[in-house]
Amino acid sequence: MIDALALTQALIRCPSVTPADAGALAVLEAALKPLGFECHRLRFEQAETAPIDNLYARIGKGAPHFCFAGHSDVVPPGDGWTHDPFAAVVSDGMLFGRGAADMKSAVAAFAAAAARVIENGMPNGSISLLITGDEEGPAVNGTVKMLDWLKQRGEKIDHCVVGEPTSVGSVGDTLKIGRRGSINFRIAVRGTQGHVGYPQKANNPIPVLAELVTQLAGYRLDKGNAHFDPSTLAFTTLDVGNAATNVIPGGAYAAFNIRFNDAHTPGSLVGWVNDRAERIAKESGCSITVTHSVSGVSFLTQPGKFTQLISDTVSRITGQSPVFSTSGGTSDARFIKDHCPVVELGLAGATMHKTDECVPVKEIETLTDIYAALLTDYFAKPPI
Repeated sequence: MIDALALTQALIRCPSVTPADAGALAVLEAALKPLGFECHRLRFEQAETAPIDNLYARIGKGAPHFCFAGHSDVVPPGDGWTHDPFAAVVSDGMLFGRGAADMKSAVAAFAAAAARVIENGMPNGSISLLITGDEEGPAVNGTVKMLDWLKQRGEKIDHCVVGEPTSVGSVGDTLKIGRRGSINFRIAVRGTQGHVGYPQKANNPIPVLAELVTQLAGYRLDKGNAHFDPSTLAFTTLDVGNAATNVIPGGAYAAFNIRFNDAHTPGSLVGWVNDRAERIAKESGCSITVTHSVSGVSFLTQPGKFTQLISDTVSRITGQSPVFSTSGGTSDARFIKDHCPVVELGLAGATMHKTDECVPVKEIETLTDIYAALLTDYFAKPPI
């Protein structure tokens, strides 16, 4: 048997701040191998990014293939902790440590759940864990490349659960069945520098940028729909970098993010922003350059047999029916959705990325019970 709390503590004691592994994957591998999992340590790298260690572990050869996906890396701890962020202290029923909520507890809970199920008799099918060390970082040497590696090997995942801390108040109260997409934009407005005493001889880019910001920020992208909240646009910086009080600057800059639902595509949003910028550039005589990067597209795992199976399992264990949600940021589910249906189910995320990140020990136990019951239900009646 695997003790979920003890394994969580061992994982937290590995300070695996992206891109460091710090022994976390070795701890997990040591827990899985005695159960019969075939483990593959996968190290990927790419120019201008740090090399990343990942772990793929599978037991069983046939279908259906149920995969648990997660990450062993964590964000930097910061200052002001009550307890050492990597000591994994239990105090008053709470487990403290960086990664307690996001998401070493979920990784340990699934390993413990798999052990429980396997020790009662390996089901017909396969169970795997897809664990990356690059979720909190650039996310280029982790899940994406692992999924490509699986495809090249001819391995097919039928269904996947990601253990992100998606619950709100208590474990299992919320299931993420999709996510909004995310695009980051940067705007550069170039005018003509000049003396503040002779503004007619300059072309001030600041009012031009202000007009574009006002138009973009004031536009209602959509009203949302049955599964998604309305898309949002939020500016993150406005920058001129002008320390002089008697100089009209030659340039002004801004950055913003759009979180979008399935009413939009990256192409449609980029086109909309470029159209607004081109109109204002033409009217003002300034040049406006728009650049962007897409970190994920919106997706939805349509409610059906798989989502209902998870919902029914959670309800049986917790006594409450989970809410289906697509809110929040992005996760590696955005990559997995291209390979199989995926749902996110984990602990409550109230303290993730915060000082004194912590979770109730009892919630780890409940999550282990949910995962074990889910595996049993899944293989008893596969939703295929």
